[in-house]
Amino acid sequence: MSDQADGAAAELGTRAVSNVLFIFGARVVSRVLSLVVVVVLATALGDTNYGRYTTLIAYLALVSVIADLGFNPLYTREAARNRQALGDYLGTLLVLKLALAVAASVVLAVALVFGAGLGSLILPGAALLVATAYANLLRNTFYAVGRAEFDAIAIIAEIVIQGGLIFYGARHNAGVSFYVWAYAASFVFTIAYSLVVIRVFHLGRVRLGFDVNLVRRWFPLALPFAFTFFLTNLYFRADVPILQHFRSFAEVGWYTFAYKPFEALQFIPLAIQVVVYPLLGVYFVADISQLKLAYARFFKVLLLLGWPLTVGTFVLVHPIGRLFRLFPQSEASLRILAIAIVFLFANSAFYAMLNATNRQHLNAWATGLAAAINIALNLIFIPFYGYLAASATTVVTEASLCIFGWWFIQRNRPELRLPVINLSWRILLAGAAMGVVLYPLSRFSIFISLPAGGLAYLVAIYLIRAIDPEEWRLARQGVLSRLRRSRAA
Repeated sequence: MSDQADGAAAELGTRAVSNVLFIFGARVVSRVLSLVVVVVLATALGDTNYGRYTTLIAYLALVSVIADLGFNPLYTREAARNRQALGDYLGTLLVLKLALAVAASVVLAVALVFGAGLGSLILPGAALLVATAYANLLRNTFYAVGRAEFDAIAIIAEIVIQGGLIFYGARHNAGVSFYVWAYAASFVFTIAYSLVVIRVFHLGRVRLGFDVNLVRRWFPLALPFAFTFFLTNLYFRADVPILQHFRSFAEVGWYTFAYKPFEALQFIPLAIQVVVYPLLGVYFVADISQLKLAYARFFKVLLLLGWPLTVGTFVLVHPIGRLFRLFPQSEASLRILAIAIVFLFANSAFYAMLNATNRQHLNAWATGLAAAINIALNLIFIPFYGYLAASATTVVTEASLCIFGWWFIQRNRPELRLPVINLSWRILLAGAAMGVVLYPLSRFSIFISLPAGGLAYLVAIYLIRAIDPEEWRLARQGVLSRLRRSRAA
């Protein structure tokens, strides 16, 4: 096992930086196009029907844990550590997913009828649930073997399919169910594409079957992942059902439309996390010193990207609102949500580390505590302050999760203590300098203010020396290695 882990660490380590850049590029393109598609969708549906659509998505996210039960992240970790068994793992999980997806669909139907009054959306909602469950399992194979470029292609294809169908629906005044079917169709493509790629490029020989012993062995290991996944969705999505219960679907639409730019930014830490997470898992069993170094650099990269987005979104909320044609009531919500962006990014480092070091149960505890804070605050304040209370509660929840995650990682493992202040202060200072530059420019077009702010941030990063020479060298090495492999291919 040690030899296998050392070999996997070497291979994944050499690919980590280039894979991050590759998948990050695909996610940027995808999210930009996705935001355009969401604007078209929200405009076509209006605030009330858009509120119905996003309420369905919230219930679907809460129920989706049943279709996964934590096996997806466990599969990624174990397949990365033991590449030879990948086909056996995947074959069993493909069969298991069928039973889980059926159970999840039944629960979704009950929730839509009795919880939201959206019984007409049961069939398309179930189709989207099942398609998403299989697509996410299969695409995890690409990250387990360090071939993120294959998922990058799937990401772009998905948004092209979604965009084409949604533009068609908007021109023909389609109802909510049409758009749900459109998203389901894009994930059906990903399922077919992933199966073909796995076979053609020999990423693993899938042996369809059901290994009862494997499921029994993995089930207790997967449950903490499942619990954490459910609690994460609970604190991300519980505000929508609560808001819908106390306020109108229109107010749900105002909040969820503001939430879209905030939520869209989540792809950045997730794109990095899915590449770095297998590497952290392998380093944990192969080299603790490398694990500690990778953890610190992972956190620093997330802060470098998240902090300027917090500052920029807060200062430029009006130009952003005009750009995305937000509902007028949505801008106040987005300004509050901007404060949570930096915490959203940092949480990926803590989440990945707890899972990679076989302490997913502590991740579940951290997420559970944050979810309890979220639900309690939403129940107290949403009846009085509506969607603005939901926005503020999101900020408190993300900050709380950061604190819990940071604490649990170092609990009983002092060698993994993260020096947050030493890693952060230069980056925070550079972001503050960017904010000073952006403030007087906020009255102008975002196409003027945004490049000026970005340039100011980069100059400040360089002058303050927020990135050390070794980190610059690793970034250049990752880009050059990707270019060399592309030429060789």
